[in-house]
Amino acid sequence: MNWDDETPDSAVGADPRLVDAGADTEDNAVEAALRPKDLDEFIGQEKVREQLDLVLKAARARGATADHVLLSGAPGLGKTTLSMIIAAEMAAPIRITSGPAIQHAGDLAAILSSLQEGEVLFLDEIHRMSRPAEEMLYMAMEDFRVDVIVGKGPGATAIPLELPPFTLVGATTRAGLLPPPLRDRFGFTAHMEFYAPAELERVIHRSARLLDVAIDPAGAAEIAGRSRGTPRIANRLLRRVRDYAQVKADGHITEDIASAALGVYEVDARGLDRLDRAVLEALLKLFSGGPVGLSTLSVAVGEERETVEEVAEPFLVREGLLARTPRGRVATPAAWAHLGLAPPKGAPGQAGLFPA
Repeated sequence: MNWDDETPDSAVGADPRLVDAGADTEDNAVEAALRPKDLDEFIGQEKVREQLDLVLKAARARGATADHVLLSGAPGLGKTTLSMIIAAEMAAPIRITSGPAIQHAGDLAAILSSLQEGEVLFLDEIHRMSRPAEEMLYMAMEDFRVDVIVGKGPGATAIPLELPPFTLVGATTRAGLLPPPLRDRFGFTAHMEFYAPAELERVIHRSARLLDVAIDPAGAAEIAGRSRGTPRIANRLLRRVRDYAQVKADGHITEDIASAALGVYEVDARGLDRLDRAVLEALLKLFSGGPVGLSTLSVAVGEERETVEEVAEPFLVREGLLARTPRGRVATPAAWAHLGLAPPKGAPGQAGLFPA
């Protein structure tokens, strides 16, 4: 349970299919309650936890501020939660913001100049920060100093501003977009991996205890298998299954109840939702398995190009249902099988591209 996380105040990086546009106060309170408070409570990411534990214990032993930390990985894997745990382990306050919110160097200077000694600054989607602010961050991370420019043109003056030692925790879903000078200034970098079903079952059981929901092991396994390897999604599906169980049954989540509930919410046995299936059905039924361009495919499903590319495609590719080729998107034999369709003779992927 790490996990309904990614920048609570802005929901940057959240999966739009599973985040309600009007998330209310009650949902926010539940999400906060489900977050682990220390590394011992944090489930999964064993290597990252072990490495981070060493970094934090060494810093505490020296009486020093922890090194800057960069966390990368898909949305919903626990980056925001880990930043909060870092602050808790270091007994330090935390400031949370996001890259898109910092459009000018002055925005960053205002934040940095108000930090307390040892404070943790969590910067979500750090790769989306503006270039001037990014360049200011280099000096702040390395020398704990920023130069504030006063005036314009030849008369401009740089006033150095000393900063107290602080820990920057950067989070990104696209580490490749970070420039090397910024990436190299982090003392510890970690990549968050997708969760195995067994780990998600532990997440679900823990969340169920906190929510006071009765759930069978088989019910937890059913939800875990449809959670796309992501704890945030597992927690959201658990809450929706809980609702179904309270209204349609006696409140106890069994395998049958979980399966029926997730069917209502259009999440199939492999975790595909309405948008995923719409993309596959368009690719198979309208374009005979492809290849087809992304723009054409987006129009066919009635979604924006970015939505298909950033929301649906990564999971479909990871599941082996879709492939990206120089000529366009192509369905794999597994996609035909998943939708129960017979591929036409000569369909892409039947010979050559995906050999048996």
